[in-house]
Amino acid sequence: MCLILLAIKVHPFYKLVIAANRDEYYDRPTAAASFWDDPPDLLAGRDLRAGGTWFGITKEGRIAAVTNYRDPASLKSHAPSRGELVSDFLAGKKEPEEYLAGLDLKSGDYNGFNLIIGAKDHIYWYSNRGIGTRYLLPGIYGVSNRLLDTPWPKVSRGKAALEEILSEKKAPSPSALFDMLLDRSTPDDDSLPDTGVGLEWERILSSIFIASSNYGTRSSTILLIDQNDHVTFMERTHTSDPDRNKDVLFEFPIEN
Repeated sequence: MCLILLAIKVHPFYKLVIAANRDEYYDRPTAAASFWDDPPDLLAGRDLRAGGTWFGITKEGRIAAVTNYRDPASLKSHAPSRGELVSDFLAGKKEPEEYLAGLDLKSGDYNGFNLIIGAKDHIYWYSNRGIGTRYLLPGIYGVSNRLLDTPWPKVSRGKAALEEILSEKKAPSPSALFDMLLDRSTPDDDSLPDTGVGLEWERILSSIFIASSNYGTRSSTILLIDQNDHVTFMERTHTSDPDRNKDVLFEFPIEN
């Protein structure tokens, strides 16, 4: 993912709301969200080049998502895929704290990343460019390609939009959440970060929804977990023709 917005225990109907965009090169082969053959209780899209995923949930309520940390000067050409961090946690049995403690010993092998992992009632953030693990208390959070809640314009704009949608205290409309993730607004140049990719790319990457000739938002995902532990997972795969976008919907109760 390149933008993850989370609302933890701030809505009367939902204990967890996640809205996220996956940005990737258009030619990278990808499978849409579905339950995997192995393990069969894992619901996620799949990167068909490296085999991992960017965001998923299991029927037991294990949740994980990853974003890249943008720092081209430090890229390692032979680093392992960051998508395997998501699929490894989801397919495993370790509690988040144990998993992250083990990851901390080898996190330097990877290019920069942010990892959101946990379960329906406890969510953690970890980055190999940050300091330690953070347990996320009730609130609204955003992470893009820096650290948690780094106030890039797209992060601040997304958090504010999510807060407004959830402030109505009624079940949020999936269309409103997807519309939030379709925002192509770009900030003024003086608000852009300098991450080493040049001004033209900073402009392209500054919007919530990204579109360019070869790279952009490939899919948007909404995850809702209500107070009765019922999961609603929606993914929209974007095409060049919005009328041909593909939506998938999965609903299930979390297994105890």
